[in-house]
Amino acid sequence: MQPVDFTTLTAICSELRADWIPARVEQIYQRDRHTLFLGLRTLDARRWLMVSWHPQAARLCLSDPPPRIPDTFTFSQQLRHQIGNLALVKIEAIAPWERAIDLQFARRPGDPALWHLYIEVMGKYSNVILATGENQIVAAAHQVSAQQSSVRPIQTGQPYEVPPTLTEAMPTLSEPFERWQERLSLIPGGLKRTLLKNYRGLSSALVISLIQTAGLNPEQSTADLTTTDWQRLFQQWQTWLTMLEKQQFQPGWTETGYTVLGWGMTREANSLQKLIDRYYSNQLNQQEFIQLRHQLTQKLGHVLAKLRVKAATFQTRLDQSDGADRQREQADLLMAHSHDWQPGLKAMTLPDFVTEKPITIALNPERNAVQNAQALYKQHQKLKRARNAIDPLLAIVNTELHYLEQVETALIELSHYESQDDLSALEEIRDELIQQGYLPSPAHQTTALAPDESASQPRRYTTSSGLEVLVGRNNRQNDLLTFRTASDYDLWFHTQEIPGSHVLLRLNPGDTPETKDLELAADLAAYYSQARQSEQVPVIYTEPKHVYKPKGAKPGMTVYKHERVLWGQPQRVFKRLLVDGERR
Repeated sequence: MQPVDFTTLTAICSELRADWIPARVEQIYQRDRHTLFLGLRTLDARRWLMVSWHPQAARLCLSDPPPRIPDTFTFSQQLRHQIGNLALVKIEAIAPWERAIDLQFARRPGDPALWHLYIEVMGKYSNVILATGENQIVAAAHQVSAQQSSVRPIQTGQPYEVPPTLTEAMPTLSEPFERWQERLSLIPGGLKRTLLKNYRGLSSALVISLIQTAGLNPEQSTADLTTTDWQRLFQQWQTWLTMLEKQQFQPGWTETGYTVLGWGMTREANSLQKLIDRYYSNQLNQQEFIQLRHQLTQKLGHVLAKLRVKAATFQTRLDQSDGADRQREQADLLMAHSHDWQPGLKAMTLPDFVTEKPITIALNPERNAVQNAQALYKQHQKLKRARNAIDPLLAIVNTELHYLEQVETALIELSHYESQDDLSALEEIRDELIQQGYLPSPAHQTTALAPDESASQPRRYTTSSGLEVLVGRNNRQNDLLTFRTASDYDLWFHTQEIPGSHVLLRLNPGDTPETKDLELAADLAAYYSQARQSEQVPVIYTEPKHVYKPKGAKPGMTVYKHERVLWGQPQRVFKRLLVDGERR
C-alpha cells in the first residue's frame, strides 16, 4: 500500500487551506479505533474531514459521511467536549519536511488558538493528539508511556513535543547541481536507495516516479550515471521542488497507485480528496475482504467436512439396513424347511419361494433351525428400526449440507475484491453464519447499520434487448430478489438441484422476452452456481409467484413448481465478462 508521503500531505493541506479555512466544527464522530470524522461547515458547504492514524493508511482528507452507528470511543468524546463548535482557523506544518500537521481551533477567525489537534502521519507511529493553546496534552488517540519509548513518551498532562528531528538533509531549490551530485555519488549504490538515504521528505513511490520520469532505472548504480543522466535527474528534482513551493499539484491514478504530481499518470483524477479517500478505502477494504474470506472459507470447509463424514456414516448404516427384508425372507425359508435341519449344520441351501433359485443361508451350528430363524427375525427388526431412525437424521444432515454448499458457492463467487458491494456481501454472509450458529457472535458487536448504508447490491446485467437481469450475491440477496424485488411479470431462474444464485429477469407488463434474453439469464444462473466449470447446466425458470419458502427453511432455500428447463452455458458468461474487463 502506498503511504501518504510529505508531498501528498502537502497537497492535501494546500487544498484544505484554500477551501476550508475557516470552518466551524459542528460534529465529531469516531468510526473505529483508527478513524475520526470532523463535520466542518463553511458559509458555502458542509463536509466531513476524515482523520486516520491507521498504521498502514494514516491520512486526512474529505470523505463521505460516516455510518450512523453509536460512537462509544472516549477519544471522540473528549474532542467533542473541547473543540466542538469551535472554528478551524489554521492548518500548518509543525516542522520542516515532517509529516505532522497542526490543526488550530479558536472561537472565531482571528482569535488566538485555544486548541491544537496534531496529526502525525508516520506509518506505525501515526497518532492524533489534542493539546491546549499552551501545548499541554489533553488527549491522544494512542498514548505512549516512558516504558514504551524513552525518546518521546506521549501522555496526558505532559507538554507536546515535536517528533525527533530527522538526520537527512533537507531538499532545497537553492542547492547547486554540483553539491547535489556530490552528495548522491559519494558512496556508489542503487539510485533509489541513495536518494532515500540522503534526503528527508521522500518516499519510495515518489522516488521511483521521479527517476522513471527522468528516463532512468531506480535500481541502477549511481556509479553508472553519465553527466547527461545526472542533469536530467537534477532537472526532475528541481521540477518537484518547484511544484512543492508553488503548491501546484496534478492528482491522478497510476498503474500501481496514485500521484499528486502527474508523473506516470494513467488517468487524471477530478479531485485530490476523492482520490485519497477512494484509494485508501479500497486498499483497506481489500485487506479486510481477504482476511474475512479466508476466515469464512476455513470455518465453512471444516463444518462441511464434518457433515459429509456424518452423512457418509448414516448412508453406510442405511445401506446395511437394506438387507432387512433379505433377513426376513431367509428366516421364513428356515421355518418352512426346519424339518430338513440336522445338528452341526453351518449352512443350508434352500430354494427361493418365488424364483426357486438356491439360496445359501449361514447358520449357527449351536442353534437349531427355529432358533436361527428367530435370530434372523430379530436382526430384521433391528435393521428396520435403524432405517426408521436414520432416515430423518440423514434428511436433516443433507438439508444442512445443501444450505452450507449454497453458502460455499456464494463464497467461491466472491473470489476477489472489486467494490464495496463485495465486502458488504461477505459481511452479510458472516452475519448470516453467526445468526445460524456456525460462528460465535463477537463480543464487541455494535448496532447494525441502517439498511441503505450496510446492504450490498445484486449484480446487474443487461440483455441485448435492454432487459435488466439481477443476480444475488448471497442468501440475503437471494431472498430479497425472490420475495421482495420480484414482480408478477418477472421470471425467476435457478440451477436445477444445484446450489447457486437466484437470478431475476425483469419484465414490464406486456413484455415478451426473446430467446436470447432467456439464454443470458440461464447462462448467468449457471455461471453463478456450483456448476460454473461445466459445459452445460440444467436451469429451471418460472414465475416468482410459483416460488415458495418452506416454513422454518434457512436463508436462500426455496421450493418451486410449474418450472420449465433451459440449458445454461456458463462459459458464454465467462467470455462476456472477460471482454468487459478488457474494455475497462
